[in-house]
Amino acid sequence: MLPAIVANWRWAMLTPIGIFVTYVALRGISESWDNDGFPESLAIKLELMPIVFPVHMVAGGLALLLVPLAFWFRGTRWHKWAGRVAAADILVAGVTALPVALLYPVTKISAAGFATQGIAWMVLLGFGLWHIRAGRMAQHRACMLMLAAVTSGALFFRIYLGLWKAIIGFKYFYYFYALDAWIAWGLPLLAMSFWLRTEKWKLRQH
Repeated sequence: MLPAIVANWRWAMLTPIGIFVTYVALRGISESWDNDGFPESLAIKLELMPIVFPVHMVAGGLALLLVPLAFWFRGTRWHKWAGRVAAADILVAGVTALPVALLYPVTKISAAGFATQGIAWMVLLGFGLWHIRAGRMAQHRACMLMLAAVTSGALFFRIYLGLWKAIIGFKYFYYFYALDAWIAWGLPLLAMSFWLRTEKWKLRQH
């Protein structure tokens, strides 16, 4: 009885999260061509990078779907293939993140935040692939969980900006935008790192 209740609660929590993640991912992908409502700062980036910017939008949106999918298939024969597709997509998203972030930035601080996010993406991906090739499953899992945390920054960035607009409006918007470019992915990464350390400590106690 209790396991069934726990399972139902998990589905009740995961379903709206999954719907929101899918919505943000598909919106990001669709905005690569349906971009008439872009703010001026993004419209200029698109004009200056007519190929790189849409590729980044599509790859970034797909990452929100492919990374959870790879975790979903963990322990099955599909995990390796899902992981390879996700890795290739993240590599494209990470490489294209750098010019998108640095060319005509909204602010220099936000540009540094987005660029660092792209670098963190690729570094964690590289370490994750290195560990799995060496058969270090625990380290591979840790890198992929931290990579997923960095990926979630695309969600939290929208959430934080939406809350700021709803509560504060456009007052100090550019200051918060610059901060959001760091905390949207930085806080999930710190939280995941702390959780992994706690998990490791608990395992040592047993």
